[in-house]
Amino acid sequence: MPFAITLTHNGDEAKDLMQDTIYRALSNSEKFSTNTNLKAWLFTIMRNIFINNYRRKNRENNLVYKVPQAFMPDYIDSMKMGSQESTFAVKEIKEKVYNLPQNLKTPFLLYFEGYKYQEIAVFLNEPLGTVKSRIHFARKLLQERLPGYSC
Repeated sequence: MPFAITLTHNGDEAKDLMQDTIYRALSNSEKFSTNTNLKAWLFTIMRNIFINNYRRKNRENNLVYKVPQAFMPDYIDSMKMGSQESTFAVKEIKEKVYNLPQNLKTPFLLYFEGYKYQEIAVFLNEPLGTVKSRIHFARKLLQERLPGYSC
């Protein structure tokens, strides 16, 4: 628990991180090699979960808030307030993402959730280059469909 608190600086988030770590360790117990350091393995899992969650939060924030201020100066401030405009923007973004072709949508959503390219490639049983190009094409398509946003 002290390592989780060191990472999160928040008691509740540390508890969640501990729970996620235990769940991930139990679900991947076959990957643990006997005669190795269990504590180090658990710390590595915890650190990776923390980093992935941090990256995911940054991506979520960047997807919505990267609107050029020159076009709509009050737009970002209104989005921070939880206004109807921000709700509309989020709905619009979700609609465009879910209308992507399936072969682009799945890798993009996994990447957006914080998974690494290699993890996505293994999960989808696709070559790494294919996964990278599909995420790239999904971003390009979203940029065309959502002018003013950046993915």
